[in-house]
Amino acid sequence: MALFDAKPFLAGVPESPGVYRMVGADDQVIYVGKAKNLKRRVSSYFQRRQASPRIAMMVAQIQRVDIAVTRSEAEALILENNLIKSLAPRFNILFRDDKSYPYICLSGDAFPRLAYHRGGFAKGARYFGPFPNSWAVRESIHLLQKVFQLRTCENTVFQNRTRPCLLHQIRRCTAPCVGKVGATDYGATVRLATLFLDGKTSEVVENLTARMTAAADALDFEHAALLRDQIRSLQQVLHKQFVDSNRDEDVDVVAAVEEGGQVCINLAMIRGGRHLGDRAVFPTSASSCNALDAGLAFIEQHYRAHPAPGRLLVNLPVADARRLVQESLSIRVAVAAPRQAVEKAWMEMATKNGHLAIQTRLREVGRASGRLEALQEALDLPDLPARIECFDISHTLGEATVASCVVCEGGAMKKADYRRYNVTGITAGDDYAAMRQVLLRRYEKVAGGEGRCPDLLLIDGGKGQVAAAQAILDELGLVSVPTVGVAKGEGRKPGLETLVFADDRRSIHLDPSAPALHLVQEIRDEAHRFAITGHRARRGKARVGSRLDDIPGVGAVRRRGLLAAFGGLEGVREATVEDLCRVPGIDRKLAEQIYSHFR
Repeated sequence: MALFDAKPFLAGVPESPGVYRMVGADDQVIYVGKAKNLKRRVSSYFQRRQASPRIAMMVAQIQRVDIAVTRSEAEALILENNLIKSLAPRFNILFRDDKSYPYICLSGDAFPRLAYHRGGFAKGARYFGPFPNSWAVRESIHLLQKVFQLRTCENTVFQNRTRPCLLHQIRRCTAPCVGKVGATDYGATVRLATLFLDGKTSEVVENLTARMTAAADALDFEHAALLRDQIRSLQQVLHKQFVDSNRDEDVDVVAAVEEGGQVCINLAMIRGGRHLGDRAVFPTSASSCNALDAGLAFIEQHYRAHPAPGRLLVNLPVADARRLVQESLSIRVAVAAPRQAVEKAWMEMATKNGHLAIQTRLREVGRASGRLEALQEALDLPDLPARIECFDISHTLGEATVASCVVCEGGAMKKADYRRYNVTGITAGDDYAAMRQVLLRRYEKVAGGEGRCPDLLLIDGGKGQVAAAQAILDELGLVSVPTVGVAKGEGRKPGLETLVFADDRRSIHLDPSAPALHLVQEIRDEAHRFAITGHRARRGKARVGSRLDDIPGVGAVRRRGLLAAFGGLEGVREATVEDLCRVPGIDRKLAEQIYSHFR
């Protein structure tokens, strides 16, 4: 507190909603918060007794406080969220903004499709979830296929089938694509599947049982047997795969655990009384935070972006969690500690899984640190290579050249920093020119003071590629960046790689079992994967576009229509003139031109 005189500052703080920023040394924002009443909230930081050692540590570093008044608490919430994302203050507890929880989707088609879904929601479709992980979604889809036999194929496949697929033969689909089931019967099955996904399993079993009894009374024993098998499958899979509370309820279990200096929040999801699994999350920016602070921060951030269930079980002080939900989030959800035996079992599992996640993370951190130290020793580097960038070039005989840059930070791949570069304006197949162009584009901004310079630069290639890379670094003034080439060994076999240096040192071969070599291989292979994926996409787009765009009268809209109608270029190539005429926007004259183009 000696750094900042709070008394005169607090005298001028208004009692209005807004956002405050705690600023430390070098004008670095160390904390961002929101308040319904700025004066009351900011004053609480400068009391004699602090709420936690973490807050006391933060207050001791404050040199000034900036405030921004807003018209409402909602505006303050939005501004706080934006500032935290852009500034990443070290004392704010941040969790990855994960809006990509998986869902189960029932499309809005005449014969709805059952599908795994991530991302934005389409109009007309129904979405069920979120689920904690992809395993839970795929297991549920497998169950639904087994019991309800809904289609899972893409519309392009569904619209062009002439006979049932293998899924129909193994009783995983009723084959609506070829008329094996009518729209009415299929719709009734979809409604049952919807009830099941809504957690109303008892209603589903009762409905199937009533239909089975009615079929038996009508002496339709074959249909009754099919319904009996559905009921058995449903009961068997429910009993086998899920921890069941025997009640149709939606509950989230939030367990905050702390071990070995690490804090983990484990979120378990119960939907319709069924335990669907859990997900462990770690704060990405939290200086000296404890389990309580992290748990409350997670609840606030998670349920701001995702729908809340009917109940929330926590291993935190219930009063604090309930106050946060009611005042900060303004949502209706019952917050409680586990009381019943099944609720205690859920919390026990969530807590145990949280500790296991921390132990796994600690092992991975130790392993990553060991591999970095081994690499530093093997390459005789002056410092630990905390940030490693690796480049690879991919093309097919010079066509659609794409370069990749992948980043390894702290011994783990950092996918958010990956970049691809489309290489143009060079002689086809000239890998040296491609490498020079990409490195110039990548590091000219770094040389100008923007971005972060790597501690080690890996090049997938031999002496020629390394020399081209070093020439660009010298030109940009980045001579201090160690550059190493990873040349493939005989027969391109893993373990036989040669490490080529940009300076006068001799090339080296590391032992195939060396941790340093394993790290280099992992980074190099990731760069290769990322490059070849981009190259194939660019090459495929160019080839598909050129084949159809070369036809007079076929523009972007008609090209998309043709590819969607026939499931790709191969389908367009095999289509007859009559088939082509059925595509919207394609008359007979144009259909004949398209047909002739592929002959």
